[in-house]
Amino acid sequence: MGKEYPKGMKWTKQRKDVYDILEGASEPLSAVQIYNQIAKKEEDGNYAISTIYRILAAFEEQHFVSKTTWMGDGTVVYELNRGDHTHYAVCIACHKRVALESCPFAHMHMHMPKASDDFEITSHKLELYGYCKQCKNSKV
Repeated sequence: MGKEYPKGMKWTKQRKDVYDILEGASEPLSAVQIYNQIAKKEEDGNYAISTIYRILAAFEEQHFVSKTTWMGDGTVVYELNRGDHTHYAVCIACHKRVALESCPFAHMHMHMPKASDDFEITSHKLELYGYCKQCKNSKV
């Protein structure tokens, strides 16, 4: 018996390849990064970048991935919804992304405020901007 994938869609080889790349990623990836990683592994050339975008849209519709636009450079990236919230510090000079060790809002989880009576907050994303150690040292 092979690897189990989430239920909710037909798992073609191409979808499995995209899912596997996202599963092994240490940070969110753009469609181009996913395409490039698959191109390194696949010799038969069965992929087009448009296929990657369609697969990611299907994953997003099924809530398998979350899509984020990095404020620093406008890049759209995707990561698997694993049930935890990874937050990032983004260097405004080199765009390096560093995962935060913990969520600054973790202690507030049970006390998330309502935006209004018409809207209940269920999730959040956080990006902090500054300079990584290398960029900060090169500016001094």
